This record gives sequence, C-alpha cells and structure tokens, in this order.
Amino acid sequence: MPSYSAPVEDTLFLLKDVLGFEKLSTLPGLEEATPDLIEAVIREGAKFAEEIVHPLNQSGDLEGCKRHDDGRVTTPKGYKEAYDAFCEAGWGTISADPNYGGQGLPHTVGTLLNEYLSSANMAFSMYPGLTAGAVAALTIHGTDEQKQTYLPNMIAGKWSGTMNLTEPHCGTDLGLIRTKAAPQGDGSYKISGTKIFISAGEHDLSENIIHLVLARIEGAPEGVKGISLFVVPKYSIKEDGSNGEPNGVSCGSIEHKMGIHSNATCVMNYDEATGWLIGEENKGLKAMFVMMNEARLGVAVQGLAQSEIAYQNAVAYAKDRLQGRSLSGPKNPEKAADPIIVHPDVRRVLMSIRSFNEAARALVLWTAMHGDISHHAEDAKEREAADDIMGLMTPVLKGVLTDTGFANTVNAQQLFGGHGYIQEWGMEQFVRDARIAMIYEGANGIQALDLVGRKLPANGGRAVMAFFKEVGDFLKANKENADLAPFTGPLKKGLDDLQAATMWFMNNAMAKPDNAGAGSVDYMHLFGLVGLGYMWAKIAKTAQDQLAAGAGEKADWLSNKVAFGTFFMERLMPETSAHLARISAGSDTLMNISADAF
Repeated sequence: MPSYSAPVEDTLFLLKDVLGFEKLSTLPGLEEATPDLIEAVIREGAKFAEEIVHPLNQSGDLEGCKRHDDGRVTTPKGYKEAYDAFCEAGWGTISADPNYGGQGLPHTVGTLLNEYLSSANMAFSMYPGLTAGAVAALTIHGTDEQKQTYLPNMIAGKWSGTMNLTEPHCGTDLGLIRTKAAPQGDGSYKISGTKIFISAGEHDLSENIIHLVLARIEGAPEGVKGISLFVVPKYSIKEDGSNGEPNGVSCGSIEHKMGIHSNATCVMNYDEATGWLIGEENKGLKAMFVMMNEARLGVAVQGLAQSEIAYQNAVAYAKDRLQGRSLSGPKNPEKAADPIIVHPDVRRVLMSIRSFNEAARALVLWTAMHGDISHHAEDAKEREAADDIMGLMTPVLKGVLTDTGFANTVNAQQLFGGHGYIQEWGMEQFVRDARIAMIYEGANGIQALDLVGRKLPANGGRAVMAFFKEVGDFLKANKENADLAPFTGPLKKGLDDLQAATMWFMNNAMAKPDNAGAGSVDYMHLFGLVGLGYMWAKIAKTAQDQLAAGAGEKADWLSNKVAFGTFFMERLMPETSAHLARISAGSDTLMNISADAF
C-alpha cells in the first residue's frame, strides 16, 4: 500500500529562508500571518493530509462514486466523514475573506496546503478546491447580496461549488455554447442546457451545491461576446438562508474515466433551473476566468503533488527491492542481490524527479506570494508588478508542472517494473490521476498559446521584461560568487536562450502566426526551465550561505539540497538549447505538408 509524508521541512525552508515569506506579514490585512502561526498551520495541515485524507486514496479509487436511479451521487466510504472533519477543522477557511467567515491568511498558505491534500488524495482535494474557485469568482464579480447569500456557507464548506463550462459539442471554443438563459422579469433567469465533465457536479458531501454556469441570454451576440455567467444552486435558497426545493438541476450520469475515480465527474442537465446573473450581461468569460485562473494554479499544484507522492514511493521501493549487483561491485555481499538504488540509471530517474519537485514547489510558492502582494500591497505599482508576474506564470506553471509531473509519475512507476503496473503498489493510480491535469482547465497546448499569444505581448511585454530583469539582477549580484558558479552559469545560458526565443517570436511570429503556434509548447517549457533554474540558484545560495555560517545538524540536509540542484543544472537545464533550436526551426515543415499526407 502506498504511503505519503508531507514535505514540511522543505516547505518551511523555502518560505522562511529562501523566499522571505515573513515580508507578507507586513502587508495590510496579513499582519497576523506570523512565521510561528504559519508553521503551526502547515504542520497541522500535513497531519490532516497524512492521517485523514491519504488513507482513503486507494480505497476511494477502487470504489469510485455511484449514481443512483433518483440522480443522487454518493462518494466512496469514508469521504463524507473526512469532508466533515475538513470543514470542522476550518481548512477551507484558511485563506478566505474574514468578512464571510474566512481566516484571512495569505493565499500562499492555502496553495501549499493544497499540495499536501492533492498528494494525499487528489480526487478528494478537488471538492473543496472547486469551491474555492467559485468563491473567488463570486467575491470579485458577485453583488453584495450574492456574497452575503453564498459565501459564508461556501467558505465554511456547508455548501460546495462548481464551474460549468464544457458542453458536448464544445470545450476550448466557448463561443459555441448553447445553454440558454431566459430572463424572467424579476431579475432571475431560467437556465436550460447540458454541461459535461463537471467535477464535483453532484455528491453527498455538502448540503447544497452552488453551480457557476456559462450560458447565453436570449438575443445575445454570437460567439464569446454573448456569454454570461450565472449562479445556479442545486436547491433553491429560502429567505432565512436554508435550502428550499430542488432547482431543476440534475446529474444525468457520471463519466467513466481514466483516473480521479472518487471525484464525481458529471453530466449536468439544466431544465429551466433558476439562476441569477453574476457580473454584467455578455461578460461571463471575464468573471469565469477569475475562477479558471485560480483553478489553473490549483491544477499546476496537482502536477507537482502527484510527482511528489510517486517519488516518495519510488524511493522507498528502490531502497528495499533487491535486484542484480552494483556495476562497481557488490554493495550488499551478505545478500543475494543489491537494492536497485545502487544503479546509476535508477538514481538518475529519482534525482530527476526530486530536483524537479523541489524547484517546482519553490516556483509555485514564489508565484503565490506575488498573488498575495497583488491583493494586499499599498503601493499601486507594486500591486501591478506582482499581478503581472501572476498572469505571466499561470500558463507556465499549469503547462510545465502537469506535463512534467505526469512524466515523473510514469518514470517512478517504471522503477517498480511489473509491480508498478498492478494496483497493489498504487503507482498506476498516480499515473492515471496525474494524466487529467494536462487536460482540464485548458489543455496544455492552449496554455502555451495563451503564454505566447497573450501574456508575452501584454502591456508592451512589461511582465516578461520584469522577469528577465529579476533573473538578470540575481546573476549580476552573484557574478563573482565562485561557489554558485555551477548554478549561475547554466542559469545565464538558459536565460540567454529564453531571451533569444522571445526575440525570435518578435521577429518571425507577427507576420506569420503559425511560427508562434509551432513553437509555443517549446517556449512554455523553455520558460519553465529558466524559472525552475532560477529557483534552484536561490535555494543553492541560501544553502551555501547557511553552510558557510555553520549549519550544525542541518549540514548534510543542506549539502543534499546543493547536490540535487547541481544535478538539475547539469542534466536538465541544458534542455533549454534544444527548445530554442526547435522554436527557431519555425513552422514551414509542419504546415507545408497536406492534411491528406497524415
């Protein structure tokens, strides 16, 4: 049976020593986020993930969700009790607005706790995760009345939330949406249509489910300019705030899917369900993107989370499994074979995964901190700069962390040989669960197009130039640091490659957009490597400084950080050159061949 231990010490090292998390407590509204409080929250959150949520992961996957003849959906055994414990402990309130029952801690804390929950049980974590996204959209675009009606119960977990975009005939191209909204003259609308792939669309965990639904008001313009967003509760809500009658919303079926079996992915039917407009008419995508951006960061974390738990179990297996002898002579002569961790290629796989995980965690937290700054800093320019980084990094994190996270689960599974392919060891579940993260909340090819087509040129390239400057300033500041040269050298080469790729797009993609399309995924991964390399350089500098100052019992732990970072720079960072070469090849070979030739 697989196991999981939350990487608490790694997280605290990043927050306290590498990223300077304590500066967030100087921002208005975050004064109570002291280092001691945050550490206590992290440690308790880790225990909850390890002891309450993780034991249900494999059993929930095997049992799955069940739809009954009356349309009800029940979750696997133990899920309702775990969800109730989640709500009672207040885990869903951690980063929520205190005006509606939240604790008001930084969203960075919520992000790192999401990693622990997602590693422990990805399917379970999606129930409160979708609710958090719906809360974000209502907070920004809802009316005061809507906020008072929905947010307190959603934040408390008494009610949950969903997002309803996809329809049978359209996924990414939301302009094709057919779900209708008929105005009723009293401010409400009758919503009719079918949505598919709705995560947590129906279940038995919460007392009500608040659906956010994209639909087209009668007479609205065609395409994306005619889409509005509506809040549609499963049960109508009485004046006293209690649940009323069923609201014309039903689960038609549960999707039979590759993974995340214990999350109810539903076909949702709306039969003149009563809904209310969120935000402005025909501006639904603007409101929904608030939820989608939050969800995309959450999905990026899922990629890291599955990579982390797969790594932990692969390491345990590699230390225990006896197969063959070391190439340099027996390391376990008293036994019939050596543990497979003595083999160089096994170590290559494990170090590749571990070196990615540590840098990815840092990049997620670094980005999340910018999100907190964008909401709380007093200076408008500081808020703007932080928001630029959030917008720029969202597609990079979503695409790179889920692509690589899935590849890492496959590589970890490979170390188990045939045992990795059967259910008992749990590795095949990590592979199946990780696969969806590359697809939902915008498939990764779309993330790459968003990065190249929208995020790079936004505001005259202000965000990407700021990123270049920050990394460049770090390199200049550490130019004479010989100990850090194994990190700054490869990082500078990677940054040069990224700047060259950016310039190539500027010179070749405006007149020929296919060049941008052909190179967008490579650019996304090139950008991701530079971001990860930057994090490793910051981690290594911190570790080396602490070692120089006398690290005592932490010396080996810190030295290992430097070793894994060095591996990343030697083995993974050079891939930036390959990405640049592919980008520079352009689109001619791709696009000049006839479709009939395929």
